[in-house]
Amino acid sequence: MGDPLTEPGWRRLLVAARRSLERTGGSLDGTVSLSAPDDDERLVIIGLTGVHRPAGVGRVTVRLAEVDAHLRAAYGKGLAETLGPVRDRPGERKREALGRDAVLALAAESRHAGSHWYELWLDGLRRDGTLTRVVRGGLPFPDVVAVLDALPATDIPLPVLAERILDDTKGLTEGPVRGLVLRAIAAWHGLPAPSGAEQERALWELAGVVPDDLASQVLLLNLPAAGGVVGSWLTEAAAAHVPFRATLQQLRLAPLTIEATEIFVCENPAVLRAAAGRWTQAVVCTEGAPSAAVHELLTAVRPGAVVRWRNDFDWPGLRMTGAALRRYAQAVPWRMSAADYVQAAGQGVPLLGTPAETPWDPLLGTMMSRIGRAVMEERLLDTLLTDLTADVTRPGSTSAR
Repeated sequence: MGDPLTEPGWRRLLVAARRSLERTGGSLDGTVSLSAPDDDERLVIIGLTGVHRPAGVGRVTVRLAEVDAHLRAAYGKGLAETLGPVRDRPGERKREALGRDAVLALAAESRHAGSHWYELWLDGLRRDGTLTRVVRGGLPFPDVVAVLDALPATDIPLPVLAERILDDTKGLTEGPVRGLVLRAIAAWHGLPAPSGAEQERALWELAGVVPDDLASQVLLLNLPAAGGVVGSWLTEAAAAHVPFRATLQQLRLAPLTIEATEIFVCENPAVLRAAAGRWTQAVVCTEGAPSAAVHELLTAVRPGAVVRWRNDFDWPGLRMTGAALRRYAQAVPWRMSAADYVQAAGQGVPLLGTPAETPWDPLLGTMMSRIGRAVMEERLLDTLLTDLTADVTRPGSTSAR
């Protein structure tokens, strides 16, 4: 007698039986049905049940226990043995549920547990199936939590962080830990998951991690400085009123002292480019999230200097402004008030993401939530350029506040 797995009359029946066993964890209590059976299938069912089915019958049904008993009698092995390895889907679901619970229990021990962004991140992992994939793949979630617990850092090189936490200098440049950590940092700062190397670099630097001190750069204009060859370069560029781009590696060659007593910080290069060659005010452009190079440069600002900071009127921009005001004692908002926003609001792109707090002007966050539109710096360009020519430091002046 041949192998039922190779006989035409058995093929669909055994496929249906496998689905049933996998769904029920191997139970033989159920039945399986075949619609529009051909003659070979009809004869197999008749042989299994001892009940005649006429030609052309629309559906035939057989108990799994009958299939198992017949196979044992005819072939010496039951249904499960005939089919070979059969998945236990209820058991898998139970094990996965236990695995997810264990991962969440581990996550609850993080120092970030209870933070709004952290809970959003975990909820996202649950909703899109990432948590299940972590469990199924045996991904090292404890490493993810350990890395997050070490953040934010203070300009630590990425390989050093990886070696310190994971005992592997490449542990955060490749592999699953990297992706989960970056996704968490994005949630931390109210940003979308990164797409591409540049966005990944920016996220690492937001967390105080430096992936590459040559890739970390700052765009600046009119910033004379003292200190080594880089200080000479900055001074010469300022004298010519031409933009200059410095890397983190260059800024660390020798101690710098920025000579400017007032520095305007913007987010978009269009503002700095419009000022180049026309105005002498010192301008630093973050080009989005401030890089480690931006922070390195601003730590060289002399005591008593004023840093006037602004970003786009969107939720990430507000978070970056708030972070800068907390980080730098000399920093004050520049055109980041509710009045500035309302005057420019109009028909901008919709505001997306989680609202941010605006402690320097609580009305700003309220108005942005109410109007629901983002305002990019380019829309304020004429006003910003006017500020760069005004004497904003004179007593009583509020033109750049």
